[in-house]
Amino acid sequence: MQIRLAAKADYPAILAIVAPVLRAGQTYALPTDFTDAQTLAYWLGPTHEVFVAEADGEILGTYYLMANQQGGGSHVANCGYITAPAAQGRGIARQMCQHSLIRAAERGFRAMQFNHVVSTNTRAVALWQSLGFAIVGTLPGAFRHPQHGYVDSYVLFKTL
Repeated sequence: MQIRLAAKADYPAILAIVAPVLRAGQTYALPTDFTDAQTLAYWLGPTHEVFVAEADGEILGTYYLMANQQGGGSHVANCGYITAPAAQGRGIARQMCQHSLIRAAERGFRAMQFNHVVSTNTRAVALWQSLGFAIVGTLPGAFRHPQHGYVDSYVLFKTL
C-alpha cells in the first residue's frame, strides 16, 4: 500500500468513501444531508492537504491534514481520516495516521489535536491512544448520535 497526495482523478473514490460516513452521522459533527458537491468541498477544502491510501489501483482510505487553528494555534495540526468499508480492519487508518504524523512534522507542526472524537467510536479512540494520543478533555453530551442520543466527545492531543 502507498499513501500519496490525492489527485483530481481520485475525487470519485474519495466521495464514495467519505459521503456514506458523513450521511450516517455517527462520527463527524457535520450535516448528514450534504450534497456530493458539499461533501467534496468540505473534504478537499482549501486549507486541507488531502491524501489517499491506495493498493493495486484501489483507494482504500483518505485523510486530510490542516492547521487546527490559525494564528497562535497554527503550530498544531488536525486531521480527518476515513477508511473504505471493504478495507476496514486491515490497519489502513493506523497507516494513514502514522503517515500524517510524519507529514505534520515535515510541515513544522509541533503537535496534533483531534477536536471532536465521538466517544462511541471506540475503535478510533483505541487506535489514537495506541498511537500516543491522550484524551485531554471530555465534552459532555457534545455529539448527537443518531442511535445513542447525546454522547460525549473527546479532545485528543499528541506532541510531535
